[in-house]
Amino acid sequence: MVSKNSAFAGLHLDCRFTRELPADPELSNQPRQVHGSAYSWVAPTKVSEPKLLACNLELAQTLGFSATEVESPLFSAVFSGNRALLEPDGERSAYAVCYGGHQFGHWAGQLGDGRALGLAEVIGLDGARYELQLKGAGPTPYSRHADGRAVLRSSLREYLCSEAMHGLGVPTTRALSLISSGDAVVRDMFYSGDPRAEPGAIVCRVAPSFIRFGNFELAAARGDLVLLDQWVAFTISRDFPHLTGAGDELRVSWLVEVAERTADLMVHWLRVGFVHGVMNTDNLSILGLTIDYGPYGWLDSFDPNWTPNTTDAEGRRYAYAKQPQVAYWNLNRLVAAIAPLMADKAALEVPLKAYVARFNHGYVQMLGAKLGILEPQPDDLTLSSELHELLHSAEVDMTIFYRQLAMINCDAPLPEPLFDAFYSPDLLAKHAVTLNAWLEKYALRLRGQAEVSDTRVQRMQAINPRYVPRNYLAQQAIDAAERGDLRELHTLLTLFKRPYDEQPEFARYALRRPDWARERAGCSSLSCSS
Repeated sequence: MVSKNSAFAGLHLDCRFTRELPADPELSNQPRQVHGSAYSWVAPTKVSEPKLLACNLELAQTLGFSATEVESPLFSAVFSGNRALLEPDGERSAYAVCYGGHQFGHWAGQLGDGRALGLAEVIGLDGARYELQLKGAGPTPYSRHADGRAVLRSSLREYLCSEAMHGLGVPTTRALSLISSGDAVVRDMFYSGDPRAEPGAIVCRVAPSFIRFGNFELAAARGDLVLLDQWVAFTISRDFPHLTGAGDELRVSWLVEVAERTADLMVHWLRVGFVHGVMNTDNLSILGLTIDYGPYGWLDSFDPNWTPNTTDAEGRRYAYAKQPQVAYWNLNRLVAAIAPLMADKAALEVPLKAYVARFNHGYVQMLGAKLGILEPQPDDLTLSSELHELLHSAEVDMTIFYRQLAMINCDAPLPEPLFDAFYSPDLLAKHAVTLNAWLEKYALRLRGQAEVSDTRVQRMQAINPRYVPRNYLAQQAIDAAERGDLRELHTLLTLFKRPYDEQPEFARYALRRPDWARERAGCSSLSCSS
């Protein structure tokens, strides 16, 4: 349908979420516990001087916006929260979703969209469904006395990384726009008692669905089986319409697909060196998308125990190599939440087993593909395990090493193409014998493949990116943007449209992390303060 009450007449709207799920009857925007409802109506809080900093024109056009509309003051007004997307403008112009979650392994009760506001669901020109959501548009009933705002540094990081992940082929939410608010937002970046005013910004996030594990957990924890059943039925109907059956059979089929999508996502994260940083159950997407870009980070030197989140520095619950286990733990919480609806509780073991099988198979295939192995086998895990030990102990850049590994001549496996991946010449010298021994094993494994070397190079370069949004690159773009210079941001956005291509003009963005970034805030560690 073409909406007649949209600020943009050409948008095709079909807002099933607010039409089919129960709304909070209270309209006051005060922090409170919300029961029996999936969402609360909230109007965004207006900002003083919205300015469009970046827009994903390709995505905008898919949604139905013209280039002229994107450049208009109306676009900036709507996607900063100053105008409603749906008319008439008023207290029912946007909505915040109610959910709970386990945070760092502990039940946190009601959480909800504390600074995110859903605007509408759009049927794109490609026929797909997209939810539009503002992040940083002001307080909601779920803000727990916070201001509901976001700062430029975190908004820019989300915009940049979500689009980079899309370019890398990792399932993710997308970013439509980044708009500065003209207002200052006070944040204590590392909770050190030193708050400061930072420029505010609003990012518009786009996804087929923003439903997460925590939506089901909260209803189950409260014993609200009516709402729980509504959540499950709606999610399957809207987001998994291809599934058939009824009752327990349908719910298990749905959970199996959720489990397999989650397993696939974990394989992707490990493949590109991404660390989410805060894998609470309210931050896991029911569609297996990367969602909620907070204190995330990217591996520079390979370290399976690295986490970018200062809040997680002691326990390292969400470290790089632990992410698949955390996802499984979170999936267990989701399955437990669905259990009250099930007559056959034993059937809930099926999605858990499906996750393990899907991840284990995908992990073997991914590691083998990164090494250029045509038909990876479980025995190849030993080769990858030995390599990971070497990369960790010798402080080797993961992205550069795997990319350059394609340059190794299997008939004479000399290590020179890999030298640029080592951060320390001393550690390179110390591990030279181990490196050469591993290369001999690696070359021997590949020599048995009936394949010309050029084909192997192409295959390896298609799975091992040349460019990833390294933490220091994002920080440099933030520093420049806070000075009013957006060139670095737009350069990175251009670069990450094709992260597997060489792009010689951008070669400096493929280099190792510089020494100055080793300990700098924003480059080595981040917090949830954004």
